[in-house]
Amino acid sequence: MTDATETPATGEAEAADAPASKAERQAQKLIRRQKRNLRKAGAEGFLRGVCAMLKPGDLALDCGANMGVVTAQLAATGADVVAYEPDPFAFARLAERFADTPNVTLVNAAVAARAGTVTLMRAENFDANPEGASVKSTILDGGRAIDARNGIEVPCLDFLEILRRESAARGPVAFVKMDIEGAELEILEAMVGGDLSAGVRCLVAETHERKFRDLRDRFRALRKTVSEDPRLGHINLDWI
Repeated sequence: MTDATETPATGEAEAADAPASKAERQAQKLIRRQKRNLRKAGAEGFLRGVCAMLKPGDLALDCGANMGVVTAQLAATGADVVAYEPDPFAFARLAERFADTPNVTLVNAAVAARAGTVTLMRAENFDANPEGASVKSTILDGGRAIDARNGIEVPCLDFLEILRRESAARGPVAFVKMDIEGAELEILEAMVGGDLSAGVRCLVAETHERKFRDLRDRFRALRKTVSEDPRLGHINLDWI
């Protein structure tokens, strides 16, 4: 998850009309916090609804599993869950947590629109707070509050190929959660630009335009495409 505190549209509007006084800035901060709390509550309710419909035999993909908060909820449904997490620190916690959970498969790798070896860059405060900062690790350059010098090489899998393979083998993937710190953009662009979106019944993603300023126009275009195309109603870009 990022530290975003409002939807991209409102974030940009507020930046353009920044409050002048300390009191106004504090009020805006409280408003943004409330908006985030509402988004969090909505996402949690959405996930409960998804879990109510998942059943044994379904496949759920947790991309950016971190320490397994969502993985655990998906696994409790009896569905087959594949959790992808590139950060070794977070993956070690996943391995401990799900060591005795037979319907969970853990993959210590990043996912993106192409396979290879990538540099996973960590947050500036990772050494001081690895548990809290591990959620911000990214494979994209230029991220806000990311220390590019604090990077490690990790394997990266082609999510588009994973989706093709799994949907061909067992039908549409029941659920995908995508919280991959910016790498979601290229994946989602490819999915909505072709026929791959039909390979999943429901997908939720957290988008990271506030973290990557140079990508904001592309994120805005993606949101416009998803919101205007009724065939893409099963894609939700407002995850926490």
